[in-house]
Amino acid sequence: MKAFRSALALSAAAAVSVGASLGIAAPSALPAARSSLRGAPAREDEMARIATVAFGRSGKLRAVFADPVRPLDLPLVWAENSPADVWYTWQALSGTRSPGLLGRTRLSLGIVTPPANGIWHLRLSSGAWAQDVDGLSVITRVPFDLKRDGYLNGYHIGRYPTEGEVRADEYAPPQGFIEVTPENQDTRVSEHFRLRDFLTKDQFEVWPKYLALDLRLVDKLELVMQELNAMGVRAERFAIMSGYRTPQYNGPGGDGRARLSRHMYGDASDVWVDNDGDGRMDDLNGDGASDERDGEVIRRAVERVEAAHPDLIGGCGVYLSSDTHGPFVHVDARGFRARW
Repeated sequence: MKAFRSALALSAAAAVSVGASLGIAAPSALPAARSSLRGAPAREDEMARIATVAFGRSGKLRAVFADPVRPLDLPLVWAENSPADVWYTWQALSGTRSPGLLGRTRLSLGIVTPPANGIWHLRLSSGAWAQDVDGLSVITRVPFDLKRDGYLNGYHIGRYPTEGEVRADEYAPPQGFIEVTPENQDTRVSEHFRLRDFLTKDQFEVWPKYLALDLRLVDKLELVMQELNAMGVRAERFAIMSGYRTPQYNGPGGDGRARLSRHMYGDASDVWVDNDGDGRMDDLNGDGASDERDGEVIRRAVERVEAAHPDLIGGCGVYLSSDTHGPFVHVDARGFRARW
């Protein structure tokens, strides 16, 4: 296994900047710079890999979200004998309606995201050497302002309650949307979650679909699963009943939906542990039943995750069974504590 070093000296302050630019919550207590630069397990033929900080607090993120033609602080670590003159290009993945391989740019000028929306892998080259940098997809969004009269390419999104207002808080409309196609819907955003898991549950025959999603939520869900297992509760799979909701689907509020629901902003999900895939909450507390007491087990894991990672604080509520669904737990990363 090659020894790896950083392409650039990355201080603790720089690591925070990298996390923010990748859509990852900044650590409240950073590890030493050397350990923060460790990457995913490397192949023997790798010259470069992505640093650990890019995979989130959970270490399970598999994607980065960004807008087109924007600087991207993607942290790389290099083998000791890294090439002196490195170029990069973007390889379009399945479902991306753009050229398969974009033109080369010198890495020393900084990484800039592709000019079109889609899903991409970074390719590095120098002389006869070339390498696809695996482990993390870069997903570029469709700008919000391309939405017209509530529609984007025939997909009905609707109007955000705060649309048209000048605001920069957690209720400002999202900057853009991820385009989801039949070809890319299985793209992993983390080890346990794919793009399709978070889609609004309507317009089933309409493609492409569009999705707002916050990686802080994905990272938090992965951490909650890890915490459950650390508590001795088997959690191999979270079922997502509701992830992103378009404003037209969420409606103006009522019937259990908030007017300013966090689901519309891509940082909320309604989940339950479903290891056996039967569509209902598993018996997490061992009492032989599937009910809200199992939801309380998940809530305890959420509390522990937020205590360890205050920057991922958000809402959590346990919901009872109904005629249409079993018990579930709402988890979000709104930035302030809320419980119900």
